Parts: sequence; C-alpha cells; structure tokens
Amino acid sequence: MRFSFDCEPLVQCQLMKTDSLLFCLFQDNHIKTSKYNIFTFLPINLFEQFQRVANAYFLFLLILQLIPQVSSLSWFTTIVPLALVLTITAVKDATDDYFRHKSDQQVNSRQSQVLLSGRLQSEQWMNVRVGDIIKLENNQFVAADLLLLSSSEPYGLSYVETAELDGETNLKVRQALTVTSELGADIHKLAEFDGEVVCEPPNNKLDRFTGTLLWKDGKFPLDNGKLLLRGCVLRNTEWCFGMVIFAGLETKLMQNCGRTTFKRTSIDRLMNTLVLWIFGFLMCMGIILAIGNSVWEKSVGGNFRKLYLPWDEVLSDAFFSGFLTFWSYIIILNTVVPISLYVSVEVIRLGHSYFINWDRRMYQAQRDTPAEARTTTLNEELGQVEYIFSDKTGTLTQNIMVFSKCSINGKIYGEVYDEFGHKLEITEKTPCVDFSFNPLRDRRFRFHDHSLLEAMKLDETAVREFFRLLALCHTVMPEEKMEGELVYQAQSPDEGALVTAARNFGFVFRARTPETITVYELGKAVTYQLLAILDFNNVRKRMSVIVRNPQGRARLYCKGADTILFDRLEPASEELLCTTSEHLNEFAGEGLRTLALAYRDLDEDFFQGWMQRLREACSLVEKREDLLASLYEEMEREMTLLGATAIEDKLEQGVAETIACLTLASIKIWVLTGDKMETAINIAYSCNMLRDDMNEVFVISGHTWFGLRTVICCRVTPLQKAQVVELVKRRRRAVTLAIGDGANDVSMIKTAHIGVGISGQEGMQAVLASDYSFAQFRHLQRLLLVHGRWSYFRMCNFLCYFFYKNFAFTLVHFWFGFFCGFSAQTVYDQWFITLFNIVYTSLPVLAMGLFDQDVNEKNSIRFPKLYEPGQLNLLFNKRQFFLCSLQGAYTSFTLFFIPYGALYHGVRDDGANVTDQQSFAVTIATSLVIVASVQIGLDTNYWTAINHFYIWGSLAVYFSILFAMHSNGIFGIFPSQFPFIGTARSSLSQPVVWLVILLTTVVCVAPVLVVRFLRADLYPTQTDKVRRWQLASRRQHPHEQGLRRVRRTSSRRSAYAFAHQEGYGELITSGRNMRFTGPAPESGLGSTSDPGPHTWKMHSSSSWIENLLKKRGLTTGSSTDDTVK
Repeated sequence: MRFSFDCEPLVQCQLMKTDSLLFCLFQDNHIKTSKYNIFTFLPINLFEQFQRVANAYFLFLLILQLIPQVSSLSWFTTIVPLALVLTITAVKDATDDYFRHKSDQQVNSRQSQVLLSGRLQSEQWMNVRVGDIIKLENNQFVAADLLLLSSSEPYGLSYVETAELDGETNLKVRQALTVTSELGADIHKLAEFDGEVVCEPPNNKLDRFTGTLLWKDGKFPLDNGKLLLRGCVLRNTEWCFGMVIFAGLETKLMQNCGRTTFKRTSIDRLMNTLVLWIFGFLMCMGIILAIGNSVWEKSVGGNFRKLYLPWDEVLSDAFFSGFLTFWSYIIILNTVVPISLYVSVEVIRLGHSYFINWDRRMYQAQRDTPAEARTTTLNEELGQVEYIFSDKTGTLTQNIMVFSKCSINGKIYGEVYDEFGHKLEITEKTPCVDFSFNPLRDRRFRFHDHSLLEAMKLDETAVREFFRLLALCHTVMPEEKMEGELVYQAQSPDEGALVTAARNFGFVFRARTPETITVYELGKAVTYQLLAILDFNNVRKRMSVIVRNPQGRARLYCKGADTILFDRLEPASEELLCTTSEHLNEFAGEGLRTLALAYRDLDEDFFQGWMQRLREACSLVEKREDLLASLYEEMEREMTLLGATAIEDKLEQGVAETIACLTLASIKIWVLTGDKMETAINIAYSCNMLRDDMNEVFVISGHTWFGLRTVICCRVTPLQKAQVVELVKRRRRAVTLAIGDGANDVSMIKTAHIGVGISGQEGMQAVLASDYSFAQFRHLQRLLLVHGRWSYFRMCNFLCYFFYKNFAFTLVHFWFGFFCGFSAQTVYDQWFITLFNIVYTSLPVLAMGLFDQDVNEKNSIRFPKLYEPGQLNLLFNKRQFFLCSLQGAYTSFTLFFIPYGALYHGVRDDGANVTDQQSFAVTIATSLVIVASVQIGLDTNYWTAINHFYIWGSLAVYFSILFAMHSNGIFGIFPSQFPFIGTARSSLSQPVVWLVILLTTVVCVAPVLVVRFLRADLYPTQTDKVRRWQLASRRQHPHEQGLRRVRRTSSRRSAYAFAHQEGYGELITSGRNMRFTGPAPESGLGSTSDPGPHTWKMHSSSSWIENLLKKRGLTTGSSTDDTVK
C-alpha cells in the first residue's frame, strides 16, 4: 500500500509489511493533550511562573538579600514565601496535567481489531498505524480516520453517529466504493489489498475530504462520504472494515482540538502592569532616601560616628554609601507587594473553584453530572464576560423535534380550551390523548388536543389525507426488531417527528422497498407503489413523492416551506391559503418550525411522459442537476393545499430564560453554527434571541457589528468559529466566553478567554478542552451572574484591601528614614515584618476573599444589571489602585506621625521616658494591626462566623505572640534573637499608649467612613440600591411573586424545518440502503394483509426523549436591539 498527500512538496509513505513489522513514516495514533512530561515539567512550569512579573521581582529581591552589604533583612523572609508560591502553583498545574495524562492514557489504551500478518489481532489504539486495516463492530468508536472498505450492510453502507464531532445524535450514512465493498469480510482478500491512496494533507475540515484510490489499474474518487472519522460511533451496522488514512494528531478530530494555551485573566495582566508601577515607585523612594543618605553622610555623618555610633569600616565616599542604602531600602520596602499576596490569590481561586464544584443548583441529576471547574485561574474572569459565543445543536437545543400543532383544512389542532372556550396553557398536568386503540403507537408521543383524534375517527377526508401524506412523503427507514416495536431511522429529527405523529394517529409507516411503501391505515395494511422521489435540497426547500394507491391512481404528495409551496397551489386553494397563512403566523409567533403540505392528482398520460423525461435526465452527465430541477418544477404545480405542521425544536431546559437574563446583564450572545440560516434563525426566535422589535441589519463592512447584541453566523467551519472569537478578542479587547458540546467547538473553546463544555450524552471532546463544564446551557446563568460576579467582586475587594494594607505597613519605613539618618533601619522588629502578612493579617483577608458577597445569590440573578461593573472593570483598575494606595499612604503617615508627635515628650506614670525605639515600634505595630482589622471589618459586606473568628482570632494571636517575644522565657531560650525583655508589657500597660492607639485608629478610619457614607447617600450605585432593597425585604419578609413566563410574539414566518441531507431519496429508490432478509413481497398493489415485519429489515437510529421539566419564566423589559444574520 502507498499513500501520498496531494500537496507541495509531495509527501509519500511506503508501507512495508514483514511477518512482524509494519513500518510507516506517518504520524502514529498516539494522542497527547497534556502540556508536560516528567522531564519538561520543571523547566516549562518555572518558565511560565516567572512570566508573572511579581515572581521575577521577588527572585531579584532574594538575590539582593544574599548580599550582606545591602541587606538589612534575613533572606528567609523572601525565599520561604517565594518557594511556597512556586510549589503551590506547580502542584496545582501538575495535578491538572496529571488528569490530562490519565484521560489520554485511557483513550490510547482502547482496543481495536487490526489485520496483521493475515489475521485479526487486538491492538491498543496508540499502536495503530496509517495503512492498517481495522475491523469495527456495532457501537464501537472509530479509532482513526478510516477509508471505509466494506461492511455488513448492502452496497457497503454503514451508519455512524457523529455526536462526538458535532453534537448531533441523528445518524449519518457512509458508503464504501463498489470495488472495495466486494471484499466483504474475507480476511484473505483484505490482507492482500494493495491500493494506493493520494489525498489532501491533514486538515480540520470535518465535512470535506478529497482523494483518489489507485487500485486494479483504476482510479476511484474519494470524498467525505467514504470516510469514517475518529470519534464517530458505528451504529446499526454489524461490522465494517476500514483502512487508516489519518492517525493520531493528524485526524480531523484532533486537528480541530487546537493547541492548549496558557490562559490568564485580565486582573493578572493588570497586576503585571501594577507591579511594574510599584517597582518604579519603589525605585523613586529608594532614590530619594539614597540621596538623603548621601547628603546626611556628607554633612552630619562624620560627626555622628565620632560621638555616637562608630563604624567598624568607615565609608569615606558618601555617594557609595547612598548607593548601598538605595539597595537596602529596595529590600526593606519590597513588602509593598508581598509574596503572600500571590499565595492568597491562589488559595482564593482554589476556594472559588470548589464552590462551583459543590453547587447543587448546577448539578444535573438525570445525567449525574455536576458542574466542574477544570481550571482554578479564571474564576474572576467569569464576572467580566461581554461576549458569549455559543454552538446551537446540543448546546441551545436538544436536537429533539416534537409534533406540537397542525392546521388541517383551515382548522387548528393542538390547542386546549376549557368549558368556557378559553385557551389553556399546556403543562405537564394537561391530559394527553389516549392512543391505546393503536397497538403500533409510540408510547412516548404526547398530544393534548382530543378533537384531532375525534376528527380522524369521524372519517374526515382532509384529516386522513393529511396523515397519509406524513406517512408517505419522507425518507425515513423503519426497523422492527420485535412484533409491533417499530424504530424509525430518520436523516433529520424533523422527519422522525412527523412520521411518528402519523403513526400515533393511525397511519403507521411499517415497511419500504425500493418500489413500495407499506402503511397501516387504521389497522389495515395498504401498499403504495413508489414511483418517484423528488428530493430535498436547500434551494428547493421542499420534497415530494409520487405514489400509486391500490386503486391505481397516481398522486403527488409534497411538503416544504410555505413561502415556496404557496406559489405552486391551484387557484381554488386561495381561501384556504389565507386561513392557513394566518395559522402559520401564529405558529411562528410561538417559535415553532413549520411546513406546508399539499398534494396533486396526476393525469396518467402526463405522468408517463414526465417519467420518460425524468429517466432520460437521470442518465445524463452534463447539466443533469439543472434538468432535474426543471422537471421537478414542472411536476410540483397546481397542487391542492392540505394544511401545515408545527414542530417544536426542543430547547434545552431554561435556554430562553437564561438568554433573556444574560441579555439584561449587557452580555452579547452570538450563535456560531454549521447549520443553514433558516434553522439557526428559527432557534434564535424560539429562545428569544431574535424578536420582532429588533432591527435587521445586514453588515457588509465597518465596525458597527461589534456593538450588535445578537449575531448569528451560519454555515461556519470549526476554524471559522475560532477566527470569529479571535477577531472579537483582538478588536474589542473584551472578555469572551465560548460554549459548545462537540469536537467542532474545541477550537472556539480554546481560543476564547473562557471555554465552557456541555457534558452529557453528546460526547466529551468539548469538555476535555474546556475550563468549566456542566450538563445544560441554563447553568451558564448561575456560573456568570452568581459565581462569576461574586469571584470578581471578592477578588477586587481583596486586592484593594491588600494593597491598602501593605502600603500602610511599608511606607512607615519611608517616613522613619527621615528621622534615622536614612540608615535603612526598620521601624518594626524583624519578626513583625515576617509575620505581619502571613500570620497577623492573612486569615481575615482570606475569609473576605472567599465568603464575602454584596448581595445574595437570588438577587444576583434577579437584578442582572449588577453584572455590569465587572464588564466595565470598575471594581479594580488603575484608578482604584491609585486610590487604595493613596489611602494606604495616608494611613502610614498617620500611623507614624501621631505616635511620634504624641510620645515625643511622653512620660510613663512613674515619670520615666516612653520614647525608646522599641516602645515606639510596639505602639505603631499595634496601631497598624488594629487599624487593619477595623478596615477589613468595614470592607466586609457579608459576615459569617468564620469572618468573626479570623478577625478577632488574628488580634488575639498578635497580642499572644507580641507578649511571648518580649517575655523572659523566650529570652532565656534565644537571647540573641529576642533581646527586648518586657517591652510590650511595659508599653501597653500605659494609658497614654492606648490613647495614642485609639486616636490613630480614629484618624485613620474616620475619613473612610465619611466618604463611604456620603457616596452611598448622594451617589448610590446599583449595588447600593439593591442592598437597601434586600435589607428592607428581609425585614418585611415579602412573598415572592411568580415571574411571568417569557412568550415570544412574532409575526415572522418560520422557514423550512428540515435539517436534511440531499441525495437520500436517490439512495432509497436505488435500494442500496436496504437489506433483504426474506422472500420478497408479491408484486400486487392492492390492500394486503400484514406484509410481515421480517420481509424487509430496516436499520434505525434515533430515540425520542420527552423533556418533562417545567420551565421557569422571567419578565424582561422590551428593548430595541440590532441583529445581524
């Protein structure tokens, strides 16, 4: 076998078989989604961590602290917290990557039957090579991209489910080349297969493949219909054989996965900028103090050393003294950005992730699927999302169609009225029609209007003809595994819903051959001769069948888009057309997908002439499609209108309410789908993304489309989805979120700032690539408006407080420098500097960062406008940083100068002086701890027992350690480390010291209280208003009023409902998709007895799921938004 890629330069691979070796130059089938291995983890992870400016900054400080001439602090004050931060982050990253490795190993270890050395052998997926021939059995996953060679089905057909690729559960048909399908299951013939494949290079286009098979001196074209893609599941096919075309990372599934990138939040990026600012500010302070030292050394230093403090080694150069002092102050003042900040950030993010994982309201019991935060670094970004990019099928919709209403001969069926003629809303408790008279009914089918069944039993001609059309005009294949247990295999769920409706109302589609269709009409088997299928395509937007009934009369049945069908009706249908059109408008207003139905009785002479021309057209090679379209147009005219159907495309539970709520939160929702425009627009109307009060805008160029609230992109490839997301990221600089459920969404998920995967029955590729996952789209509302908003709010409050606290703590050294000869002496003792951030003030700020909330979860969802501050980046930005830094500088000024001024001439009760340096340090340190505790109490909006315990406990721990470090006992153990015996006890026993501490606290806190009171009273924010309302509601205990369900009122006509494939009608009439398992039916066309379920066996695909969960409503205000399609 030889493979070559049709590209430049031409890549070729010769497969050489020996008894024990299959050698190939192509990619093997091993996949890897992890980032590290045991050898690369440490260097790559450290490289990623030191991309954070703060980590590089602290490493630089550590190097400085190792130089004795400039360091006034011990090196362990930096290396211990730095090592802790690096270790915690590395462990977290290693854990995440371990699970990726585990997932990869699970996939790579799956077993496949590979044809080796003339016999089938079990091999792991990762050992499969290009050119291998693999045997697949029913319900098995496809291991690699395979060229289908043969199958158990007639004509080399096989059926695959592509949910892992595109989220769609309806089956797709694949067909082997006729020349290879003859290989069958003959192992000897398959082992001798020596064809050469020339094809396109690996790419991510799921719906396209171009290649040629060279075999037996012939060239055979290959397309996507001949390929089984990795990730598909073989269904309703006993076995098939395929040859590996692409393997491993070259498969289309993995090509769509994209690269795993390192995502960082906007706050992280801002922090990098702020750290550079702080470093610049630190340099300025160091330069000021260094200049002061040089001046002081030159003017005062010499005399001072002679009298007070002689040096062991005198520095004669004042400039050099200033240079050393500069670096000393850089070390002392480095606590303005403490390493403990990053430890705390990681702990808070980890806690927020666990809150998401533990949220029972985001748990899906039916699928046993909880929400999962698959990363711990993006939580606050969830509170800043401006754009949501969503897939449609499997994300917004269940891809389940339900027959909801119909209009027959000018009358609507499907609505329920009470005894007074008032229309009732259909709920779970509404009685269903009893179909027990029909032993072949689908027990899952639900319909609530009893009048339709009564009309059927009263033998109303229009009603019976209506359901006869539904039972005949389709491309569905039936399978009857047991007597009366019918399963329909439908190319589109729309067709399955219509045929199922006809089945329950007594017109049971039972069997088909290439020439006949057998329908049980109210228990009586009737066989129709199938004369022609006028197939569907996206231009015609309709399909028709021509059948001959047992009486010998030929009739055309047609269903399609009303806008197309109404132009082809006979004039006599004008009055019925007007009535049906009104009904269609009503159905469209409810977001239902509509089809019009019509028929035409055919003159035999006209029909025979038309059939002759059709046969001639089918035999042509050139202009075949144009001629067929012309013949179809000639036949589908002067039809008689029967009525219309209305199908509900089942949305995932809560989709409409979720989209309405997110829209109120000023989040722009874009739908990126591979479906055609009509289908996407229908869904957009159903879930309230589009409304009649919106202006339709068709954008050709310009930048205005970025501001549109709703954008629908149709017929987009996976790569184009990612490109749209990247465009918005680059041009709008807004936080983006992508949500999807299939492999075709992976690139989009990885490109967005935040990727969300829908987990459940549609596959796991999107989940494996995502940052967050849950079972249903509706959980996105809670993820963003509750967890995201709270995470952003908590992180911003945490950062503001942390910077305030550390500016207040650190800048005291700056003021002290002017009073200590700029000698780089510290105000506090070394132990207080070490313990301040990691013991005395760490737990209260952690509690605030983990548990604080401005409003409760119910009001977070009830008032979506509360989400806007995160989008506008209002709670923490450069301005907020400047304000909290200014407040910290003011506090540090107060902390130093009030004790300095008050105690400068202060005396103890016994007349002794209290202005020694250690007593001064204890006074400032105690004031600082108390002020910091009071400030965090003011910043806390939601008090819990943990907040109380941590705040009061931290104060208790401070005083306990303070008195212990100045005690006789610890001096006896470590005399050189704790020489100041009794300083704390002596200082804090004096009333004047406590008065100074009280005055300092009041002066520090009072301006904050005044500013906050005036701002909340004069310029209240939305949050302030909601908090007041929440407090008032809590006092009054009001009863919650039920929110009104959102119902769309639209006059827009819903388009053609089918998500259907062209060409399937030809497949049916050729008989290539049918298996003959018994004697062929006799050629009579009259009313027959049961033709026998075992005569023609059909393979089927889909099951129909009823969503019985009641939707919760949400009242929204009307607004005019622009929409682009």
